[in-house]
Amino acid sequence: MTQQQPATEPLTEEMQDCIQACMACHGVCEEAMSACLQRGGEAQTRIMRALLDCSEMTRMCADMMMRRSPLHNEMCMMCAQACDLCAEACMSMPEDELMTRCAESCRRCSEMCRAMAGAPM
Repeated sequence: MTQQQPATEPLTEEMQDCIQACMACHGVCEEAMSACLQRGGEAQTRIMRALLDCSEMTRMCADMMMRRSPLHNEMCMMCAQACDLCAEACMSMPEDELMTRCAESCRRCSEMCRAMAGAPM
């Protein structure tokens, strides 16, 4: 387990970049979920579940980093896994520009979270 960073110290640049990547990914996942819901039957359960998991994990991960939770490294690792699954699900619709953009955002967030967790990319 990692030691908690004192709340008085500014966030590192690496952490700020990771938070931004998480929030960007969260936003595009929410946008993609909305588009899938509007399509109705075309949106597969697997894709919607991956989008929802990723959206929630990225938001929570960013929140934990901002409050300097001692669990943020572990959350970053879980977030990276959720992002990987979401990118894979989104790429099952490669003809959809929004899904492609979502997959790209998920991959970037996954890389940033793995780096933050100290895991190999």
